[in-house]
Amino acid sequence: MNRDLPVADRRRVRRAALRLVRRDVPGFVATLLLNSLAAVAALVSPWLLGRIVDSVKGGDPVDLLAATAVVAALAQLVLTRYAERVGTRFSERVQEHIRAELLDRVLALPAATVEHVRTGDLAARGTTDVAVVGRTLRDAAPVILFSSLRALFLIVAVFLVDPLLGACGLLAPAGIAAASRWYLRRARPAYLEEGAARSELAEHLAANAAGARTIEALGLQDRRTRAAERVIERGRTAQLRTLFLRGVLWPSVEVSSLLPPVLVLLLGGVLLDRGQVTLGAVVTCVLYLRQLGQPIETILIWLEQLQSSGASFARIEGLATSAREEIAAAEPRGDRIEAYGVHFAYEGGDDVVTAVDLTVRPGERLAVVGPSGAGKSTLGRLLAGIDRPRLGTVTVGSVPVADLSPARLREHVVLVTQEQHLFLGTVRDNLLLADPTAGDDRLGKALAAVGADWVVSLDDELGPRSSGVTLGPDRVQQLALARVILADPHTVVLDEATAMLDPRTARHAERSLAAVLEGRTVIAIAHRLHTARDADRVVVMDNGRVVEAGTHDELVAAGGVYEALWRSWHGSRG
Repeated sequence: MNRDLPVADRRRVRRAALRLVRRDVPGFVATLLLNSLAAVAALVSPWLLGRIVDSVKGGDPVDLLAATAVVAALAQLVLTRYAERVGTRFSERVQEHIRAELLDRVLALPAATVEHVRTGDLAARGTTDVAVVGRTLRDAAPVILFSSLRALFLIVAVFLVDPLLGACGLLAPAGIAAASRWYLRRARPAYLEEGAARSELAEHLAANAAGARTIEALGLQDRRTRAAERVIERGRTAQLRTLFLRGVLWPSVEVSSLLPPVLVLLLGGVLLDRGQVTLGAVVTCVLYLRQLGQPIETILIWLEQLQSSGASFARIEGLATSAREEIAAAEPRGDRIEAYGVHFAYEGGDDVVTAVDLTVRPGERLAVVGPSGAGKSTLGRLLAGIDRPRLGTVTVGSVPVADLSPARLREHVVLVTQEQHLFLGTVRDNLLLADPTAGDDRLGKALAAVGADWVVSLDDELGPRSSGVTLGPDRVQQLALARVILADPHTVVLDEATAMLDPRTARHAERSLAAVLEGRTVIAIAHRLHTARDADRVVVMDNGRVVEAGTHDELVAAGGVYEALWRSWHGSRG
């Protein structure tokens, strides 16, 4: 059944952010220090301007003060630019870590998880969400850090000039904090809903693109259009919700930013008449508070991006949550595969595998046969850890096979079907996916074992976009079988693995595989019953249940379901 991947909670996201900072402490410290110096430099010019006003009023020279103000402004400009440069580089390095971690986590997801998550959800996390976080780290993080430090220093500076006037300055942060709190309490779920709607739309578009011919052939255009409209409407509603939140936030911020300078001018005029404050102090406080509006506005401009990227980061970190929750820590003890009381149903349907008990001994060659729809392929997927049983257990070495990490699962069980993927690159590139340490000699032996004598060179380029060899499905399958040999698992589940090959090549590949896989456990979903005849044991399935088990000769002599299948298949061939 399809399901969405989990989303990390706030605490896990904070821990992940701290982990990323710890990976580049020098870069973070340099960014923080330079932004702090730039924020301090920004305080000098308004303070000097206040001193200049008082000096002019008292008839004192102001040349040195003016020159110092110019130098301070230039220092602020240089420090700000250099801080942005260092901060951007730090952010790019952090973004690189996020992308690398995402790839590692996707590859570490159990096969059972990957098979049943929504394609659009996984694709959106790996593309849109990573891009959103990357833009925030590159563009927003340095700007927000500088703006936050500058706002903090400006508030402190106003209090140092005059505490009473500084109290007026607190009205801006107080009003903005109240509006921001209202916004932040609602923004995270709103942006998570927007991300989920985006994933659903990506899933829907991918499904329509993949099944376009089927949709057209069956006349399903109107139904799929209505479904698309529902998905789009969900996305529109989610976006309107975030737009409403921003519509409430910004007017509140504008009012909160304008009030403090006005109050300082009014109160400063009263205090100036009483001689409790100088004109230069009033001017300095007004300039500081006018400057305060700029960093606060900058922070709030990026606040939406922070919420969006925070939701995206939570979705990215959710991959780690899924991997940690579902990957078994125990190491399988032995190679024995056992299924007890196994039931399995696809989403919304009845059980297609029911009450299956099966033990596959190490080194055994087991054939699973039965009429079409009997549940053979589903049982093969359960034994290979691709699907997880609804009830019961499927274990390898007493460890649930579906809980093994991809790397560990590949060491124990490999499923080979007729649906295989050809990766862009050379023949060598496609084979080394199974064992990156394999030399050319071993690669050549694996190709020979499956009868791939069409390979002229391991450096031949493959794939429709290349100028080299374009392979048919039979040759792609031969490469897949060669990868199995290179992966060297102790158990191989073959489900119509040679169905795409012509009969002569199929028999040759099967004989070669039999020789190469000698001593290993082989579970063959047998559609050609000569495979069952050569097996050590045959399991017969019917209506999702195991109805017979034994050797080929025993089952033929028993005159049951297998004997009828054998007679029908043998008769059709003869």
